[in-house]
Amino acid sequence: MALEHYITELLYRYDCVVIPGFGAFLTQTKSSILDTTTHTFHPPTKMLSFNKQLTSNDGLLVSYISKVEKISYEATSQKIDRISKEWSTRLQKNEKLELPNLGELWLNEIGKIQFQPYEQVNYLTSSFGFSSFPSSPVLRENLKERVVVLEEKVPFAFTPEKRKEYSFRPYLKYAAVFFLALATGLTGFRSYQEAQNREQLARQEAQEQISKRIQEATFFSNRPMELPTFTLDVVTKKGLVKGTHHVIAGAFRFRANADKKIQQLNQLGFKASYLGANAFGLHMVAYSSHNDPKKALEALKQVRRTHSSDAWLKSVK
Repeated sequence: MALEHYITELLYRYDCVVIPGFGAFLTQTKSSILDTTTHTFHPPTKMLSFNKQLTSNDGLLVSYISKVEKISYEATSQKIDRISKEWSTRLQKNEKLELPNLGELWLNEIGKIQFQPYEQVNYLTSSFGFSSFPSSPVLRENLKERVVVLEEKVPFAFTPEKRKEYSFRPYLKYAAVFFLALATGLTGFRSYQEAQNREQLARQEAQEQISKRIQEATFFSNRPMELPTFTLDVVTKKGLVKGTHHVIAGAFRFRANADKKIQQLNQLGFKASYLGANAFGLHMVAYSSHNDPKKALEALKQVRRTHSSDAWLKSVK
């Protein structure tokens, strides 16, 4: 399984891709810039980084590979776990882990993972087809030198008998200087205006892409903790809640993702159910619901031991 290939495909659509038990690749959008040293214009891009602390399985990578390769969720999870352990072993042996289109990973002197991204790939889809290009500066000092050369070439005649006849010739010099300055100024203004238009267009496309990413964002817990039982008011539809104590599997931005999670859990033998949307507008899914708090706690321990350590208990008034 070319795991890095699937990670690359997901980075074009998501800002975070977690490899369970190993770490996560993160992206951050960077605006277009103009390098004044090299006079080069760079389009907007996504900066790639790696975080060793994010190891909890959010289901994104496993579900995607399972769907593409048409294998079960459990089989896919086992394959990813083997690859994750292999990568960790190679790093412990002081080997450099080279991942195509992602970058290089290695351990430093104190055993911390270092990451050098592959800068040739831009994961920002709104910048597709854009590349860096030079933007030559307007050198206005050249105008003075060209005027001096022009003055040397323009003929002048100041003889008394022909002064009146050729009195218009000095004006040729000023007319030539005026038209030369006008042409140079228009050229510089046109180049500056085109650069401004390109930068404005890039900013607008980047803003539209950011808004789209916010709407498509996947909400998950990347730092599993042991949480105590607490009580929340939940906005639900009538007939959806089956009990007062619920073992929570997750909260999703879109209802379709919640329904998909329910189907997966039911296939694994759980009595999963949809609890409705909470006060933050997130659609909540439960492994099971109970009226007896003791049974709910036993179910929570069983889920954390056999399926997911991210599960937590919620009680509804």
